[in-house]
Amino acid sequence: MKSSRLVYSTGGANTCPRCSKILFKCKCIDNSERDDSENIVQILRETKGRKGAGVTLLKGIKGTDAELKNLAKEIKSICGAGGSIKARVIEIQGDQRETAKKLLDSKGIVNTLSNG
Repeated sequence: MKSSRLVYSTGGANTCPRCSKILFKCKCIDNSERDDSENIVQILRETKGRKGAGVTLLKGIKGTDAELKNLAKEIKSICGAGGSIKARVIEIQGDQRETAKKLLDSKGIVNTLSNG
């Protein structure tokens, strides 16, 4: 039997009160139910499981599925790259972090850029 008592955490306020997962990995709270203070788009570069080919990930985007699809289309056209949407995460082929950050800044969307 597993103990549910939390011993140590570095997460702080970035965890879901229901499932205790990190907010952008949480499945029990829909992005549209979150406060604006919790709506910070993360811009990441990932190569894991892609045979070394990097992709840019945009996580935590608030809005409807149609708005997400339109934003992904706009980012792909500006970057001149392909991409897709998987589990409300926009994936753009290649390292497009700076271009994505400029576009999100111009739209007034708060974002954080990962150096990884």
